[in-house]
Amino acid sequence: MAIFTATASPHSAARPDCAPRHPVPMFCKHMENPLENCLFCKIAAGALPAHKIYEDAEILAFLDLHPIREGHALVIPKEHHVWFEDLPEALATQITTCAQGIARSMKQLYGVERVALFYTGIHVPHAHAHVVPMHHVHDVTSAAYLRDGPESFSAPPQLPSEKMSAIAATLRESF
Repeated sequence: MAIFTATASPHSAARPDCAPRHPVPMFCKHMENPLENCLFCKIAAGALPAHKIYEDAEILAFLDLHPIREGHALVIPKEHHVWFEDLPEALATQITTCAQGIARSMKQLYGVERVALFYTGIHVPHAHAHVVPMHHVHDVTSAAYLRDGPESFSAPPQLPSEKMSAIAATLRESF
């Protein structure tokens, strides 16, 4: 398994594009079999369940298990890429286009003025875009997540599966 930290990378000499960029352990995009280790690769392959909103040959959109707000969706490439900046331009565009469609649906369904789109990749080392209907100006700001201090993170609560299924169905139908 190809895991590295900011101080050690088994690929850095042979593959300069794998140079460590983050101080926490991450899975390298060149690992032998991302499906064995990557949560999102498993979801994309159908090995783990997800409340799907959209799917085609290259990307998958599904609900976040710990949503910031109801409807919080993730859009991922099916192919394993750790960093969003390493996505091929056409694939990044496809993810953004999908996110725009989901955002338009969210605006109608939730009556919100804006929908946030951002990439993080901190907790799952697989490029993924968050699409979040913003009911409050601080829905996606640090103020909402630093209640426990800057070195901690409180995950939002998980919604019941039945509720997530209903949300996914509604977004799918309107998308």
